[in-house]
Amino acid sequence: MRNQYYVVVEELLKKVEKTQAKNITKAAGMIADSIISGGLLQAFGCGHSMAGAIEITSRAGGLVPAKWIKEPALGAYERIEGVGEMFCQKLDVKKEDTVVLISNSGRNPLPIEVAIKCKSAEAKIVVVTSMEASKKLRSKHSAGKNLWEYADVILDNCVTDGDAAIEVPDLPIKVCGTSSVAVAVMLNAMILEAIEIMLSKGFIPPVLMSSNLDGGPEFNEKINQKYFDRLYHI
Repeated sequence: MRNQYYVVVEELLKKVEKTQAKNITKAAGMIADSIISGGLLQAFGCGHSMAGAIEITSRAGGLVPAKWIKEPALGAYERIEGVGEMFCQKLDVKKEDTVVLISNSGRNPLPIEVAIKCKSAEAKIVVVTSMEASKKLRSKHSAGKNLWEYADVILDNCVTDGDAAIEVPDLPIKVCGTSSVAVAVMLNAMILEAIEIMLSKGFIPPVLMSSNLDGGPEFNEKINQKYFDRLYHI
C-alpha cells in the first residue's frame, strides 16, 4: 500500500497551486520591487514556522539580500505579549523591504508584534498562514487581530486545523504535519517569480551560488559586500 503522506501532500500542493497562484505573483512583485529599490527580503517565523523563514534566506539558488529575522529565544515566549515589542526595538526594517511573516495559527503575540513593527516602518508584509485555522482562532494579542489582518498579501498554506493531516487506526489524534511542505513550495515559487520579474525589468537579481561549487565563495563574496551592513546586523 502506498504511504498515505505522499497522497496527502500531492493533493495539498495541487490545491495550493490552484488557489494561491495570484497571490504568489503579487508577493513576488513586491519582493522584486524591494530588491530593485535597494531593500531586503526579510523572513520571520516561530517554532516550525522558522523552517519557512530559513528556506528562503542564505541558501544556494536564493536571493542574496534575504535575511532571516532570528529571535534569540527561538519563539519560546511567542505567546507572551510584549516580548515581540522588546525584540523589535533592535529590528532593522525599512520601507523598501518586504517582510514574510509565517505562522500557521497567526494568533500569538510575538509574530503579531513583529507585524506591527513592520507596518510602522511602512514595509510590505506577506503573511503565510492557514486561513481555515486562523479565522476560527481568537487572537492572543490585546490588539484583537490575527496575523493575516496585517498583511498586504496573504499566502494560505491550505492545511487543515491543527496541521496534522493523517488518521491512523487506533490512534485518537492525527499525525504528520503538512504546513512545512506547503510553505516551502509556495515560498520557493514566489522567489522564482520574483527573479523572473526582476529579469523582465532588466535588473540582474543577486542570487547566491552554492559554496560547494568551484568559484562559489568568490562569486558570493562580491555580491555579499553590497548588502553586508544590513544582512549581518539585526
